[in-house]
Amino acid sequence: MQLPDYDDVCRAHERIAPWIHRTPILTSATFDAMTGARLFFKCENFQKTGAFKSRGAVNAVFGLEEADAQRGVATHSSGNHGMALARAAACRGIECTVVMPETAPRAKVDAVRGYGGQVVFCAPRNTARQQTLDEIVAASGANVVPPYDDARVIAGQGTCAKELLEDVEDLDIVIAPIGGGGLISGTALSCRALSPHTQVLAGEPANADDAYRSVKAGERLVEDAPDTIADGLKASLGELNWGIVIRDVDDILLASEEAIIETMRLIWQRMKIIVEPSCAVPLAAILHHPERFEDQRVGVILTGGNVDLERLPWL
Repeated sequence: MQLPDYDDVCRAHERIAPWIHRTPILTSATFDAMTGARLFFKCENFQKTGAFKSRGAVNAVFGLEEADAQRGVATHSSGNHGMALARAAACRGIECTVVMPETAPRAKVDAVRGYGGQVVFCAPRNTARQQTLDEIVAASGANVVPPYDDARVIAGQGTCAKELLEDVEDLDIVIAPIGGGGLISGTALSCRALSPHTQVLAGEPANADDAYRSVKAGERLVEDAPDTIADGLKASLGELNWGIVIRDVDDILLASEEAIIETMRLIWQRMKIIVEPSCAVPLAAILHHPERFEDQRVGVILTGGNVDLERLPWL
């Protein structure tokens, strides 16, 4: 599959418009004061299914030819992509199967089922996810919609930054989390097309830093079972995503587990909105590197708000 480009992002935006929210942008005087920057938060925690993943999932599902669509779709996911794909499939009236690790948050498992998806559990390793998915697809013939390593998904995720850049002028930096790389890849495509001077940065958990290490090594490195509170960022960087990251992402900043949890709690307290741990990683990175952002206009993509309220990380 070829790398997508900004034209693909524009086509995706038109395709998904009836099925997603154009999410709001919030500001915070508190976080501006803490960082010395002007921060603009793109709130994908208010998106359909509670995360940006709806964008890529809807683009992939509604881009299928009718005959292909009738075979249904399948994927592996720690939660948000599975939820998004299950909803997108339900909107089109087709079946969806989601392979999820046994350690996936119960709230996300329940949500996948609530949207009509069938859940199949696997061991909490990236290799186990893929092996289980391959077995399901071999038996069912379902269309695979990967959570990040897919041109249709990358193009759909790129619509988030497209909206951000259309709504906020003259951003010096846009920062988003990086795990498998679908969001940051799409973000880079939109930024390079709409605002070439804007730096594209990624925030990554220090406990799941394969993308950071890959960039330093000059080759894509794979980690099978990282241990981080940011469950949505445990996947290793995909092949297509790596091609865009190494070309278009300016830097990757790391955040410790303690910083992620504290920043998540700060967002809840100060902005009065619910975000999940993965969502807090970019702001955690900003707070740890304030000199990098001082006097800059910064777009921060808040990726999702799907949290198990019985297992909050500070309890």
